[in-house]
Amino acid sequence: MEEKRSFIDTVKSLNKTFWLASIMELMERWAWYGIFTLFGLYLVGSTDEGALGLNHIEKGKIMGDITAILYLLPVFFGVIADRIGYKLSLGIAYVIMIVGYYLMGEVNTFWMMYMAFLFVAIGAAFFKPVASAIVARNTDDTTGTLGFGIFYMMVNIGGFLGPVMSSSLRTQYGWRIIFIQAACVITINLLILLFFYKEKKEENTAPKESLGKALKDSVLNIFTALKDIRLGILLLLMVCFWTMFNQLFYTLPNFIDDWVDSRQISDWLNTNAPLLGKHMTQGGLVKAEWFTQIDSFMIIIFQMTVSFFVTKMRHINAVIRGAIIASIGVGLTFYTNNPFYTILGTMIFAIGEMMSSPTVSSFIALITPKGKEGLYQGTYFLPVALGNYFSGLIAGDLYQAWSDKLSLLQKEMTQRKIDMPEVVSNTEFIESGSKALGMSITDFENQFDLKAEKVDWDVAISSFNEFAANKGADISMVKTPFSKNDYFALAEQKLNLDHWEMVNMLWENYNPNKIWYVVFGIGVFSVITLTLYDYLIIRPREKKIAE
Repeated sequence: MEEKRSFIDTVKSLNKTFWLASIMELMERWAWYGIFTLFGLYLVGSTDEGALGLNHIEKGKIMGDITAILYLLPVFFGVIADRIGYKLSLGIAYVIMIVGYYLMGEVNTFWMMYMAFLFVAIGAAFFKPVASAIVARNTDDTTGTLGFGIFYMMVNIGGFLGPVMSSSLRTQYGWRIIFIQAACVITINLLILLFFYKEKKEENTAPKESLGKALKDSVLNIFTALKDIRLGILLLLMVCFWTMFNQLFYTLPNFIDDWVDSRQISDWLNTNAPLLGKHMTQGGLVKAEWFTQIDSFMIIIFQMTVSFFVTKMRHINAVIRGAIIASIGVGLTFYTNNPFYTILGTMIFAIGEMMSSPTVSSFIALITPKGKEGLYQGTYFLPVALGNYFSGLIAGDLYQAWSDKLSLLQKEMTQRKIDMPEVVSNTEFIESGSKALGMSITDFENQFDLKAEKVDWDVAISSFNEFAANKGADISMVKTPFSKNDYFALAEQKLNLDHWEMVNMLWENYNPNKIWYVVFGIGVFSVITLTLYDYLIIRPREKKIAE
């Protein structure tokens, strides 16, 4: 009988290539979550703070569409990686991501950001299957469980460190620095790849069949796997779970930014823990991304403990119970604007996530016919992709209609017949102004020094008006920049309310938290359908096998 190795001996047996792949995974997640956790805030934030000032519908399309594409592409890119080798695949992925992340900090319109983020997603989709494949090839039956445990721990460490660093950096240096940080982190990965990663011969041995046939077969194989009723129905039901789950990143940061009054916590931090207060607070409030970071922190600390208790449950029971807990948690975060409930709800959600998310892969493995492990696991991206797409609709169209603070305030001012200027972004002014003067956008920006690190817009607009008068140009249709923050400040003045009095008035009049009905409802629907799935499909099969 083979003697079982101790934990320390097992760790020591993991080779250099495994550790390089794990470190590269940590860095890639650092870059991704360093952007994505704050991305919703950046996309819709006020332009006078360096953000883009888009609406939530545009935000939802960028985040939902592109992330869905990211999770669909690995099935194709994994086939390509098998042919061109892992080192070249990683090199391509890193170069694409470096360029994409840098461009995200440079662009300032909806379509330009859409394309820049798509570029990042293509690079990330190239990376995803390769990193996992390297770990799989450098572990065996005795080290695989621990190896993948370490690998996913690296995911969570990167997912925690990225937003922490980005949150601190954006306070000190502005939004653009977080994209530069992401590009630099991926550059470190590229250097690790070039100087330390040695590709094994079997990793660069192209299969005999053509690439076209392999891609076609991979798609056909997925459809074949989906004919298994246990797998097909499970994946369909998991779309609801992922749609509910993703609201933590897509919608909650904006909800907190719009409605949650965290002044009490901010004051306590700045008084009793000034170092934490310096990094976690801004403008007298706790920054929204720190609330969502509770989830990652909980996973890092408690995942092993939760996993231990989950092993004592049936897989499907663990998924269902986790979905119940996660639904309660995410519903609680949207139900009230009390920051303590936001914290409690996020902690509850994290427990549910730790029970459900890792267990789904294990359950798929349990129902997988022998010899089809890779095929069945490869289908897992389908509900994740669809969940991201539908998450974009909730975070976009629905949030814009029900919960966006600016939209509700504009509605209130219209109902009260109080005249207010239109919110106009800097980009909209530049585009309309350059057109009115018959200049290219580049010449327009150079003429009025609009590419400077900090633009004095009062001076720029005065110069624009004077220049147009001298030219005899008609600029009557050109609307000068007026940010979201400008709108809030003027509305407060005209309503004779301070900011939080105005926020509470909107909360009472429009109930922006009603979005919780939808988010919680999706979670409940997921729980009910998974329970029916268990009783109608899984339990009868288990009973039949037992007989």
